[in-house]
Amino acid sequence: MYAEFPVLAKLAERFNRPVTWTETRSEDMLALAHSRAQVQYCETGFDNDGKLTGMRVRLVGDAGAYPGMGALLPTLTKFMANGTYNLPKLRFDIAVGITNTTPTGAYRGAGRPEATALFERAMDQAALELGIDPLEIRRKNFLNPDQFPFDTLTGWTYDSGDYLQPLEKAAEIIDYDNLREEQKRRRDQGDNTVIGIGIASYVEVTSPGGGSEYASVEIHSDGSATMKAGTSAHGQGHQTSFAMIVSEFTGIPVDKITLVQSDTDIVPRGGGTGGSRSLQLGGSAIKTATEAVVDKARSVAAHLLEASTDDIVINPDEGTIGVIGVPASSLSWADLATAANEQLPDGVLDNADGMQGLGAQLDFNQENPTFPFGTHISVVEVDLDTGFVTLLRHIAVDDAGTVINPLIFEGQQQGGISQGISQALYEEVRYDEYGNPLTGNFMDYTFPSASEMIQFETHHTETPTHLNPLGAKGIGEASTIGSTPAVQNAVIDAISHLGVRHLDMPCTPERVWNAINDAKNGTLQDPWTEPPAIFDQLSK
Repeated sequence: MYAEFPVLAKLAERFNRPVTWTETRSEDMLALAHSRAQVQYCETGFDNDGKLTGMRVRLVGDAGAYPGMGALLPTLTKFMANGTYNLPKLRFDIAVGITNTTPTGAYRGAGRPEATALFERAMDQAALELGIDPLEIRRKNFLNPDQFPFDTLTGWTYDSGDYLQPLEKAAEIIDYDNLREEQKRRRDQGDNTVIGIGIASYVEVTSPGGGSEYASVEIHSDGSATMKAGTSAHGQGHQTSFAMIVSEFTGIPVDKITLVQSDTDIVPRGGGTGGSRSLQLGGSAIKTATEAVVDKARSVAAHLLEASTDDIVINPDEGTIGVIGVPASSLSWADLATAANEQLPDGVLDNADGMQGLGAQLDFNQENPTFPFGTHISVVEVDLDTGFVTLLRHIAVDDAGTVINPLIFEGQQQGGISQGISQALYEEVRYDEYGNPLTGNFMDYTFPSASEMIQFETHHTETPTHLNPLGAKGIGEASTIGSTPAVQNAVIDAISHLGVRHLDMPCTPERVWNAINDAKNGTLQDPWTEPPAIFDQLSK
């Protein structure tokens, strides 16, 4: 909450007019929450066969000048620290500092990208040290499908998972073995442009804590339908996805179904949009409400057609309801809605939920969160003379349970990958030694435009959840979580033959070039540094 927000509301109320406040770019860069802002100290144990034996993490979080959400996000990182793996033991300590910098807060992924970056860097580092292929070390340590639901060491329960499936699919699509041969050929020939292959297998949490969501569905006398939902879309495509759910059960065309949202005079309650919760909660509420409407419609149809409700069938392909085996008896949704609004004998229409006519409203409750997962593989080319990184290919295989709308699903993947790659290669907020910002506008803050991005190769697998009737999990943040460490791992892999073991993000040409030259000059620094002394106190 910023001070300008309540001022705007008060002004709009006073003048009965919309009021707009426009900040400058520099104000936005200085005041709007930044994110990620973690330093992670990770020690990971493996046996001689490459099996995990344990992990110790000490994490320093930067909350900025005013601790709020940013001070809590490292906890989400901790909760997701089990990753996709059979991890026998875990010790995780957190220290959050208050600094004279911009406060940190939630940004797409919110604590989960940091957890994936932590574990996936550890896995690649271990593969290099143990002489095991990065694909193989993941295969050795993945949780198996028969272990789900799985209780993690950090207290959450993974609902469902088949982590090997996206890994194998991504490796097949990218032709992994031939890429490794091409990498070896370039190195053996002494080429100045080398390639790197980065893998990141992730699991994340959506709708943390579970939750509930309101929805209603009402069919009108003209055969159209209105949905109301407590979610609030601002580009996520709720209108389309929710309408598809209603249409599937009723046959009402999608263009005759309207979504009402974000109006507290009309929609009585709702949890809004965040944490990739909308489809699994809002969509499930819409589905459940639609089923209740269909049940009411069957009762009305049975009365009008003088039949048993057991003999009434829905014909979604035709958008009608009738008696089984008697096509001539069919009624339209307009007929049923008109009848439902008229006086009917007692017991025909159950309006206990408070909805009159052919409508239903309810709250859908989901006890626990869902856990999407997937694997991203990125291929980069690094110029050893300049340190410049060129992204060649990026494959994403994401699993968010049942896919309702493939086009929207892919759109979320494409956008998420773009943000993840941008973090890995470009974006960085800098301060001087006194905490003064050096990135005050887009002249100093690098990020790519769409024209500078390659065409990503997006795919999916489907492992439904048992926690909601759609079987759906959230896809809104998944690709942001998988893409970043895949690109970071690819850059490090490209120059690992020189002795480079780690690079902090973003992997800028300057940072990559310095690492290459340090390797050539024998001045590479050990990637490990001792954690701050505060952790000695926490361990007592």
